[in-house]
Amino acid sequence: MNFKPLKIGNIEVPIPIIQGGMGVGISLSNLAGAVAKLGGIGVISAAQPGYNEKDFKENVLKANIRALKKHIERAKEIAPKGIIGVNIMCAATNYAKLVKASLEAGAHMIISGAGLPLDLPSLCKDSDVNLVPIISSKKAADVILRYWVKKHNRLPDAFIYEGPKAGGHLGFKRETLDSLENYNTEEEITKILKTLEEYKEKHNTTIPLIVAGGVYTGTDIASFLKLGASGVQIGSRFVATHECDAHDNFKEAYVNSIKDNITIMQSPVGLPGRAINNKFLKGVSESRPKFPKCFNCVQKCDPKTTPFCITDALINSVKGDLDKGLIFCGSETYRIDKIVSVEELFDELLTDLKKA
Repeated sequence: MNFKPLKIGNIEVPIPIIQGGMGVGISLSNLAGAVAKLGGIGVISAAQPGYNEKDFKENVLKANIRALKKHIERAKEIAPKGIIGVNIMCAATNYAKLVKASLEAGAHMIISGAGLPLDLPSLCKDSDVNLVPIISSKKAADVILRYWVKKHNRLPDAFIYEGPKAGGHLGFKRETLDSLENYNTEEEITKILKTLEEYKEKHNTTIPLIVAGGVYTGTDIASFLKLGASGVQIGSRFVATHECDAHDNFKEAYVNSIKDNITIMQSPVGLPGRAINNKFLKGVSESRPKFPKCFNCVQKCDPKTTPFCITDALINSVKGDLDKGLIFCGSETYRIDKIVSVEELFDELLTDLKKA
């Protein structure tokens, strides 16, 4: 099929693909810059981006702010004409400071989920940055739309609908994730699109919908574009690229994964998540590991009761120590059988998309 450039607010990219923001350290400047350089939207994760800074354990916030700015600036150097976004979880303890740092470094877009980013516009009121909430339902879209119009007198520049097949933290109840055959993704997307069309007529503003979760092939992309979406967000497939910022062991875990070993777990963040059921997950289900110094990463985590430190687990995995690490992944990860370049991945996806 013929596809249109992806337009969000004041930006436009030729390829309607957003690379998902994946933390800790999975999508930083190298991956985001490579995607943006080739015409998609590259996204840096603001989840502990300073994990490799020398003073990270002594001053977590200072290291994270410094690293976040550095990675945004470096990604923009890799792709001078590209679009760089930052994914910031609403659940992050220093949410407002991470948003401020992203603006100061010149990010083109703030993508925000793991909660409803109701006050994001007030944090960005003096900026022309594009604001893109992540939602998992029409209900969430309705809440954000009504609140933003009433409180901030503005609309989102786009929405990302993250379905139940996505990786990492998920905005769905456990029972939905355990019985995906009973959930109708296309029906929910259609409902959201209808709502966005109503707002378009009322406010004379187009709000694009980006679809994420289980998007694996160009044919998948085509099906969502035909349904009315303006683009897609893809995470897992970008992990298995040479440019991905993670350790090669992390990438190989994707290549070697099997369908039966991809599971739903309960994250210390307070949300269910999808991950590879490795030695680490099996171990924490039996006994609580030694807890490190608290990194104060998310608001709802209580170091006294949480089953494990998610920052520690994610840092271990991104550094390649998989037996001590949490490996988030999407539902289709088991289909990945090799590591390729971002350019090769784009070529494959766009070839299939054009044929669909």
